Amino acid sequence: MHGQGFFFQAFVYLSAAVVSVPLAKRLGLGSVLGYLLAGAAIGPFALGLIGEEGQDVMHFAEFGVVMMLFLVGLELEPALLFRLRREILGLGGLQVVVSSLVLAGAALLVGLTWKEALAVGLILSLSSTALVLQSLGEKGLLKTTAGQSAFAVLLFQDLAVIPMLAVFPLLAPRGAAGAGAAEGHASTSWVSGLPAWGQTLAVLAAVAAVILAGQFFVRPLLHAVARTRLRELFTAAALLLVIGIALLMSQVGLSPALGTFLAGVVLATSEYRHELMSDVEPFKGLLLGLFFIAVGASIDFSLLRARPGLVLGLVALVLVLKLVVLAALGSAFRMSPDQGLLFAFSLPQVGEFAFVLLSFAAGLGVLAASTTGPLVAVVALSMAASPLIMLLHEQVVDPRLGTKETEGRKADAIDEENPVIIAGFGRFGNIVGRLLRANGVGATVLDNDSDRVDVLRRLGLKVFYGDATRHDLLEAAGAEKAKLLILALDQPEKNLELVHTVKKHFPHLTIVARALDRADAYDLLDAGVKHVYRETFDTSLRLGVDVLRLLGHRAYSAERAARAFRRHDEAALASLAAVRKDRAAYLSAAREVIADLERSFAADRTAQTERDAGWDTDTLRQDTFGRPPQPPDPPAES
Repeated sequence: MHGQGFFFQAFVYLSAAVVSVPLAKRLGLGSVLGYLLAGAAIGPFALGLIGEEGQDVMHFAEFGVVMMLFLVGLELEPALLFRLRREILGLGGLQVVVSSLVLAGAALLVGLTWKEALAVGLILSLSSTALVLQSLGEKGLLKTTAGQSAFAVLLFQDLAVIPMLAVFPLLAPRGAAGAGAAEGHASTSWVSGLPAWGQTLAVLAAVAAVILAGQFFVRPLLHAVARTRLRELFTAAALLLVIGIALLMSQVGLSPALGTFLAGVVLATSEYRHELMSDVEPFKGLLLGLFFIAVGASIDFSLLRARPGLVLGLVALVLVLKLVVLAALGSAFRMSPDQGLLFAFSLPQVGEFAFVLLSFAAGLGVLAASTTGPLVAVVALSMAASPLIMLLHEQVVDPRLGTKETEGRKADAIDEENPVIIAGFGRFGNIVGRLLRANGVGATVLDNDSDRVDVLRRLGLKVFYGDATRHDLLEAAGAEKAKLLILALDQPEKNLELVHTVKKHFPHLTIVARALDRADAYDLLDAGVKHVYRETFDTSLRLGVDVLRLLGHRAYSAERAARAFRRHDEAALASLAAVRKDRAAYLSAAREVIADLERSFAADRTAQTERDAGWDTDTLRQDTFGRPPQPPDPPAES
């Protein structure tokens, strides 16, 4: 490794990640782009802190993708796969087929043979599972229609690797398939000497073996390991499972990530699902970051300097063609305009499996070195551009185009005016709304989750579909005459956007806001909201009161302690919000708040001991368990 030694290289990789990722996230670019920039900076074509060994690191780092797909499989229950069958087979299948044909047509126009063009089209049709899932997960978009559709497409693409690996030997020049496979994939010795149909059968047999072993062998093995009650042994068993399946898939020329994904799906209903997830997650995160750094380091800037027009032109062509195909498919599958755009902008990059397939195709002789060289740069640069494309969609495309289309579900016409408007009728807002309704207080309810709106209407609740952050919708809901607005949207950024809209257009409205946590509460206070309620604060106080009671504390003492804690914490929230951006001042003030709370409660316990003695045990039992004390049984008649 450049003669520098393993520890020096580890230091370089970790330093690059620690410096670049927080900087990228602070700039709103996301962690993935931070890793890619870190790799590009330290790579052999920039600062040169790492050399050609970056390619070796890439093979090691691909194991992060393997672990990620194992975890994705664990989260997929068969019921979810069945529910997404239309998107997986229909949308995913069409995406791969149409994108492959379009990209193959473009490759034919630049002078490649039909076999080379088909191979290039298949390789470039794939998108990055690691990038897309990480980016959508960071933004909280995986559960949206676009997120679920993107996941279904990615899942089909991972499955499509099997026939691609089976087709490539058929595209190789006669006599080159076996030799090329042996040269390019020495590790696949089990199938390298077999004809194409034999390799296909071996692949199918390996997949069947993974499914059967996961069902009948792995579960008893995990049960035996779990009985030892040694956490480190279970972690070792989890890693052994993932590595073993990866080795098996490699031996038959199949993607290790696909094999571990299938194993994860098989074990999704296992009682050890959560233990496996918690044990593998730390390794996945570290190796996945290393993978992105290695991708960044693999970008050949010398080729980019020598032929910038060719490389950048190919990157732009691939991104545009795939984005057009994805947008058309989103429209054909009747996604709403905003979800269709999000779907299209999330998937135009080329995926990490393209590196594997390019190497495989080169080893078989399907693609020449003069072709694979620029394509490797295209793949890496398209992945590096992916977070920027998502940022473009988020900052430019969606605000300007996403809500102007008439296709899809329109916001409901609002035919009532009430003194209260509730924005968001999820797990928090619906409790407030039902309480107001039970007490005869009228409230106009707005929610932008169409499925939730339909369910609530079937329950007899009057809820209007629409985006409450829109000025025109608030005006239609009677914001000019309303007195109070309750903010209960699930996305903190949406709540803040709504606050700014209300402050600008309806300043007379009193805003009462739900905060997800303390940081969210700080943002709302900074925005000028005076009535902020943390979502779990009251529940936590109730639990604390019950714990004190169950430990024998007097009922009045526990209730008074909760009230005192509330007053102290709300005062501290306001004072700490003013200094939270100065880390040193914030930590100093927070330590003083904690010490002041402990002093106050110590003094209160001393002063109130005599008063609390008047509470009897029967009343304490009734307050604690919610039922009156039972009278003693009458004496038996003699």
